[in-house]
Amino acid sequence: MDPYRVWLSEIMLQQTTVTAVIPYYERFVSRYPTVTDLAAAPLDDVLSAWAGLGYYARARNLHACARQVTEIGGFPPDLAALRALPGIGVYTASAIASIAFGVPTVPVDGNVERVTARLFAIESPLPAAKPAVRAAADRLGDDPDARARPSDFTQALFDLGATICTPAAPGCAVCPWMDHCAARQAGIAASLPRKAPKKARPVRYGVHFWLTDRQGHVLLRQRPPSGLLGGMTELPGTPWRDSPWSPEESMAHAPATANWRSAGQVRHGFTHFELILDLFAATTASLPASGLILPQDRLDEAALPSVMRKCVQAVSGS
Repeated sequence: MDPYRVWLSEIMLQQTTVTAVIPYYERFVSRYPTVTDLAAAPLDDVLSAWAGLGYYARARNLHACARQVTEIGGFPPDLAALRALPGIGVYTASAIASIAFGVPTVPVDGNVERVTARLFAIESPLPAAKPAVRAAADRLGDDPDARARPSDFTQALFDLGATICTPAAPGCAVCPWMDHCAARQAGIAASLPRKAPKKARPVRYGVHFWLTDRQGHVLLRQRPPSGLLGGMTELPGTPWRDSPWSPEESMAHAPATANWRSAGQVRHGFTHFELILDLFAATTASLPASGLILPQDRLDEAALPSVMRKCVQAVSGS
């Protein structure tokens, strides 16, 4: 199997559902058929193609990894060399090695974690149970059939978790491992794996400004290259902080002196915090030359992350 496509799909599927990934994956392989094509593309183009998938550090690492892979002549077939590439961790290296190169290793994603926890009745809650699950998954991979066909075994394990050993209602009656499943025998399959209670996410606040001119252009800016949403495009505004912004504080960050009006509010959930953004809008005769200026009908071409697309929708209705 093509290691480029295995790698691309695995990176896209991190923290994202299969349903959401499919159209992005199809557009990516159409736009960048090979890792060399992806390496040759400008980073801004890659970020724009990625916009909407979230976790944008993945896109930056994707581009950096493509360049490094192109420089060395292709994806390396061993785990250590794969893990040395940008954005490739233990799981992704294992998935590429197993599926693309037939290396006998078991990548542990959420599906494999669930199957393994049930097969071995691992009752300790996650994430503390991860080492035990990893060790149990390695035992599965030591089976002679698994070692003889690593790529098929890995994909079958993924499919088992996705279609039969599902989170809420495992289909134990049709599972090929039903006779060997300790959780099924104990009657606790549906309750595993157990998870520690989630902590409440903190709330952060920000203000962003929709400034347009009479010709239908909008003012944008680029975020710093590193950090959250690094390199992406956004509406100008305040930093995001732990307390709300007063109108006076907000206007100190306005990109121009104008007749600003309140334009609504947007809420957006990140992994580790909830974000509440107040929006202001205004029209001016001319936009500041210091920002990025784009016609409103070309905003789809900009590398706007999901939270900024929500802001555009709230302010412009498009």
